[in-house]
Amino acid sequence: MKIGDQVKFVNEVGGGRVAGFQSKNIVLVEDADGFQVPMTLSEVVVVNEENYDTQRMVGMVNQTKQEAAQRAREEEEDERPVTFKAPVEERRGGDMLSAYLAFVPVDVNRFNQSDFEVYFVNDSNYYLHFTLLSVEGRAWKLRHEAEVEPNTKLYLEEFGRDTLNDWERMGVQLMAYKRDKPFLLKPLIDVQLRIEAVKFYKRHTFVENDFFEQDALLYTIVERDEPSRPLIIDAKQLQKSLSQKKSLDASPARKPASVGRRRSQDEPIVVDLHATEILETTAGMSASDILNYQLEVMRRTLKENEKHKCTKIVFIHGKGEGVLRQAIINELRYHFKNYPYQDASFQEYGYGATQVTIV
Repeated sequence: MKIGDQVKFVNEVGGGRVAGFQSKNIVLVEDADGFQVPMTLSEVVVVNEENYDTQRMVGMVNQTKQEAAQRAREEEEDERPVTFKAPVEERRGGDMLSAYLAFVPVDVNRFNQSDFEVYFVNDSNYYLHFTLLSVEGRAWKLRHEAEVEPNTKLYLEEFGRDTLNDWERMGVQLMAYKRDKPFLLKPLIDVQLRIEAVKFYKRHTFVENDFFEQDALLYTIVERDEPSRPLIIDAKQLQKSLSQKKSLDASPARKPASVGRRRSQDEPIVVDLHATEILETTAGMSASDILNYQLEVMRRTLKENEKHKCTKIVFIHGKGEGVLRQAIINELRYHFKNYPYQDASFQEYGYGATQVTIV
């Protein structure tokens, strides 16, 4: 504000020209009659002479308010979440249901110590709503429930080897449908899967696949509309199996103690430690239970023959660097240190056998 400016009173009718300043906050306004009226700066407002029109000033105020409201609307729209979703892309052959439970090692370079990620893979043009369940005693526990979009995979969780037994027996139930378009009705799917813990110790069971950049272990839930063969266990049989497990030392499920075979005195004793050879049934037994019993058979065989010097005993455990083979080596190193051992004859027993000599 300066001398000569036209001003208008804010709180009363009238105005004039700035004639001077009485103090820092007091301005002298000269009216049309030549009188100078002292007013505080807050009580006057500068106006252009040509715009000294109440209607025009009101219009300017309204325009300012409209511009402010428009800016507020634009800011509000910018803050709204994006709700647009691209339409689902369908692929040829995808109208036949295929779904898998996938296990992927977190650190493939340290496979023997790696944890594992679990995914649900939907390899079809249908939405799949599924539940994943695990067994707790004689009951089921819900682990996951979700909807998976067509031709996608969904991360479920990560677990370590110490909880492998929790995955031994799984149930999957799923319903298939499409959105916003007609589709062929698919039957509800209810399957049970037996997850073999030993596979998580064998690198070759994790294979190249179409769903992950790295090797994965896949269990089929449904493939080309054919559900995985359901694991059906009769309730009475389950109760019987649980009783057998509790009385394992009484061994109603064991085969006779004489598990070794020997064709002549000069040939080695051969003990096949495969579960199907030393157990009548594995029903109700976990992978850990089976492994402990296999090692028990090995220990018993060695003790029964400890007085028969120079006797050779061949333990058949299967190919690869599996859990059983490593457990046998550990037993020999720490509990039977005096007994030399080596890989058994490949021509006789293949790659999956270890020979121990009683000394």
